[in-house]
Amino acid sequence: MQSIEIRRQPAWIRFFLNITLAIVIFTFGVFFTLLLWNSSLIKNQIKTQAVAHIRQIVKTREWNAHYGGVYVEKKEGMESNPYLDNPDMEAKDGKIYTLKNPALMTREISRLFEKDGTVTFHMTSLKPINPENTPDKFEENALRLFEKGEKEADAMQTTGDATSYRYMVPLYVKEECLQCHAKQGYRPGDIRGGISVTFDITNVARSLKFNNTVILSLGLISAAALLGFMYCFTMGLMKKLDKAQERIKEMAVTDDLTGLYNRRFLYSQLRDEMERAKRLNLNLSCVLLDIDLFKQINDSHGHPAGDLVLKRISGVVKSCCREIDMVFRYGGEEIFVLLIGTDLAGAYKLADKIREKVERLKCIYENDTAIYTTVSLGVAGFTPEDLHKITQPDQVIKHADSAMYRAKEKGRNRVEIAESVVM
Repeated sequence: MQSIEIRRQPAWIRFFLNITLAIVIFTFGVFFTLLLWNSSLIKNQIKTQAVAHIRQIVKTREWNAHYGGVYVEKKEGMESNPYLDNPDMEAKDGKIYTLKNPALMTREISRLFEKDGTVTFHMTSLKPINPENTPDKFEENALRLFEKGEKEADAMQTTGDATSYRYMVPLYVKEECLQCHAKQGYRPGDIRGGISVTFDITNVARSLKFNNTVILSLGLISAAALLGFMYCFTMGLMKKLDKAQERIKEMAVTDDLTGLYNRRFLYSQLRDEMERAKRLNLNLSCVLLDIDLFKQINDSHGHPAGDLVLKRISGVVKSCCREIDMVFRYGGEEIFVLLIGTDLAGAYKLADKIREKVERLKCIYENDTAIYTTVSLGVAGFTPEDLHKITQPDQVIKHADSAMYRAKEKGRNRVEIAESVVM
């Protein structure tokens, strides 16, 4: 039994580990996908917002450039664009108007947004005319990517507890741009720089982090719950299979009618017990009994009655034995008892006890028919020295069998002892 259990354990361990691994991979795969999807969705929304800001300012710049810039009245404190040639003009009424080109307009619009603390626009170039248009590290990297064919660049930047999102696209030279930039050697279609938008996403980033934490926590909880369920299911399945396995083992060694061990199991157990008795220097005895006139019971009352008598006598034999003794159905109506650590005197005493109980046994069959019977028993006892002279289990059984047949010859319902065990 133990060797079978040892072989079975690794299979169950492998099964449970494989199930555990599958659950962990599946659960975290699902929740990690959900996490990525959630993060991607929020980032796409942020990017969509940035693209909308860029489009608005670009369209505004295009409108300005289409008209060659916009003149506004130059009021007190207003400075002219120092990077334009003759940006000011005087009207007939004496008022001074100054030119607001796309670049200057973009900066002024950006300052208005900055006051609200919402969005910042910045025009930049690798060859800026205005020092204010000098690119920072993000913008410089983006401009170089634009020169390689990239169409956009974005990044999240964290400063202290604040997080901002930056998005940038290239600015291409158009015909209307040449009035300001022709002297820099640009031609239509060239990338002359880029425009970036920056806005605060601290609350969004916190929400994203919180959502990701919740998703990961749910993943852990779900995995733990599934593992717990699978553990309970596996343990329940193991118990059921253990019971089924024990039942199969029991059926393999048990006689269906009487519940006693069967003849096939007798030989393997007898061999083992003989070796153990030799090793531990123990006595070993056995009793073989046969139901007297059993054929007459079958002929007179039918085989079901014979089965009833056999089961009742089997119960009597088992009730007279110790837990360590083993009872086998040896033949049709023959029962073999293997007595471990018992000498010949003890075996004889047990055999006679069985005989007396069977003699008093009353088996009630259909129509309140009472059936009485007796048994004839043969007893054989073996010392450790005797066992060393015996090589086969059949020799042990043969001694008890000879004694049992002698009991039959002497009138039945009696116990006879094997005359000699020396072979």
